[in-house]
Amino acid sequence: MKRRALLAGSAGVVGLVPAAGLAPAAVGAAPAVGAVPPSPAAAKRLAWVHTWTAMPQLTEPGNLPPAPFTGSDAVLVDTTIRQTVRASIGGKNIRIRFSNAFGTTDLPLTSAAVALPAGGGSGVSGIVPGSSRALTFGGQPSVVVPAGAQVVSDPVALTVAARSALSVSVYLAAGQAGVNLTSHPGSRTTSWLVNGDSLTAPDFAGTPVDHWYLLSGVEVAAADAAGVVIIGDSLTDGRGSTTNGNDRWPDQLAARLRDPRLAVLNQAAGGNRVLHDGLGPNVLARLDRDVLGVSGAAWVLVFEGVNDIGTAEATEAGQRQVITALTGAYRQIVQRAHAQDLRVYGATITPFGGNAGYDDPGGLRERARVAVNGVIRGGVFDAYVDFAAAVADPASPARLNPVYDVGDHLHMNPAGYAALAGAVPRSLF
Repeated sequence: MKRRALLAGSAGVVGLVPAAGLAPAAVGAAPAVGAVPPSPAAAKRLAWVHTWTAMPQLTEPGNLPPAPFTGSDAVLVDTTIRQTVRASIGGKNIRIRFSNAFGTTDLPLTSAAVALPAGGGSGVSGIVPGSSRALTFGGQPSVVVPAGAQVVSDPVALTVAARSALSVSVYLAAGQAGVNLTSHPGSRTTSWLVNGDSLTAPDFAGTPVDHWYLLSGVEVAAADAAGVVIIGDSLTDGRGSTTNGNDRWPDQLAARLRDPRLAVLNQAAGGNRVLHDGLGPNVLARLDRDVLGVSGAAWVLVFEGVNDIGTAEATEAGQRQVITALTGAYRQIVQRAHAQDLRVYGATITPFGGNAGYDDPGGLRERARVAVNGVIRGGVFDAYVDFAAAVADPASPARLNPVYDVGDHLHMNPAGYAALAGAVPRSLF
């Protein structure tokens, strides 16, 4: 595996909770940028690496928790949220990140816990008896997350296998004032809400919602591991995939590669754009938070641009402008990532011919897609992945192959996402 010689300094591990097979003496900080490359023995020192991520977003009104969990002046009052996420790589010590990135008031977390989900599945409300571990924050069971901030829990000893599910529960006694709640609406995973403190309950008859609230990351202590961060829109967020099925293309990439040292991290959101805010901040605005700030990141794969093309005016001038702007933005992403010792890959934009919103009668947006793909193939990135070729209709390359089309001629079904995952060469990592 072609890895960076150095991991970012933020990935260093201190204060791990001892677990079976994990000796405290094996723990060491990652070397600083510019240091002499470590010896093979030193390279095996443990470091924090994200195993799961979700791009934080401001919750739209239609995606807020249902009544009674959203009121006129507060959300999640006296509420336990139980959510499952799927780890990419495994470890014996973990940390959980909670985000208040879009809150305008403090977020008081009364208590939180992690556990193994019942049956090992995603989207379940039950947990394995005896597996629950209380989370602490600086040794305390509660924490207040300021507006715009995030918190990282103390390390906790819990063995999590690669490509397995993890259950995270959090109880908010006072809730959060206001209705500016941080979430990831496109979870494609069922979460559970219940009034009262049910943090460690083996199961509960809660209210199901297909969103993640407040969670933004899970880290594991891993040796000689690193992550690829995928920046994307709804095609990466998994629109058209199976709820609780974990068959988005990044999930399928992790399953295909089956590399215990490679974390595949999804930092996508439906409607996201490179150049302008949409559902969430634009890529250039969120790059520091969602890529450069990710523990253990070594590579970035950029699969964005279709929403920029599709929402730009269908005129010659409008599409020329978006081609130029996307080219410049891609170069900015590469420049900023290289400064942090990350390699950057681009993925060609997949076809949208026949889509009611994006395909214009004059074919101007299709010509822009072809032009932008020429830029991606032409060397702006360190390497590229040809997603467009992988899923295009051989008889009509401006359209998706019908066997991959979910029906709107833009998004894909699980078979289409498998084709994307299959197009990523192992040699990139």
